[in-house]
Amino acid sequence: MLIKNFSQACENNKKPILEILKTVLKERGEVLEIGSGSGQHALYFGEHLPHLEWQPTELPAGISALRDNLSMASLQNILAPRVLDVCQHPWPISSTANIFTANTLHIMAWSDVRHFFKGVGRILNPNGLLCVYGPFRYGGNYTSESNAYFDRWLKDRNPESGIRDFEDINLLAQEQGLELLHDYSMPANNQLLIWKLSH
Repeated sequence: MLIKNFSQACENNKKPILEILKTVLKERGEVLEIGSGSGQHALYFGEHLPHLEWQPTELPAGISALRDNLSMASLQNILAPRVLDVCQHPWPISSTANIFTANTLHIMAWSDVRHFFKGVGRILNPNGLLCVYGPFRYGGNYTSESNAYFDRWLKDRNPESGIRDFEDINLLAQEQGLELLHDYSMPANNQLLIWKLSH
């Protein structure tokens, strides 16, 4: 099938991410995906994690292509995509058991990242999980030369974007009552961070 806005990155990382989601999202429940893009993750995870109800979301400009892509599969556990802009409060979803996002925080402006965590804190159920995939810096250091180059490329395109410092992200999470459970090293110099809402 022909995927609109096809992402090679999604194709490359979906299997390694799935192996971890299988272990951390074992309970039945819903997952709100923020920034679903082409829907490749939603389609793949929805097929391989049938016990989860997957709610894709995207910004207004991308919702039509996402809807078309998801319509090519008849998976009952993938809900109709919804428009969600992290900066527009309140979010259109009032509560969720879990939240997943991939390759979004380095695209957003820092002010948007702050809005993201505020929204997460408002709608994530007690003991819910936040799963964030992407590249991060640690102690101000890149995990690879390729990430340093990628960060320069991002900032040349949009000075407000860029690879985020793990410590800054974790502080925003802690402010919302989230406790870091896991920091998984992933292929291509990425991480999968898992937080749990402790209240």
